[in-house]
Order: sequence, then C-alpha cells, then structure tokens
Amino acid sequence: MAWAWAFLDPAGEEQGRSDPFPDREAAEAWMATAWEDLLERGYREAALCDLERDRRIYRMGLGPE
Repeated sequence: MAWAWAFLDPAGEEQGRSDPFPDREAAEAWMATAWEDLLERGYREAALCDLERDRRIYRMGLGPE
C-alpha cells in the first residue's frame, strides 16, 4: 500500500501533497513532526489518503482553529 497527505484549503480542495509513504504508520509519524511547518506554510487542514484505493481516510485541522 501507499499513503500520502493531501494539503487542503478551507473548502477541502487539494493544494498539495506529501511524498508517498509505504504504510499508514510512517505517514502518521511524519505528520507528527511536520504539522507545524505545514501550518507556517499556510495549510490549515490535511487529509490522509490511501493511494491504492484512491480515497481519503480522515481529515484533520493543523492549527487551533
């Protein structure tokens, strides 16, 4: 399987994507260290994507809002 993070605008439209990860755990571990940088770059939300099934697993906010 391959996993990636989609970076979203407030309407839920994709504005960018992370490099792919080999498994969900690796993707989530990366987000645990990257979210502050993403927030500083202007992203407010992200969605974990299962690339093999072409679907979003969950969506989350990156900041306190």
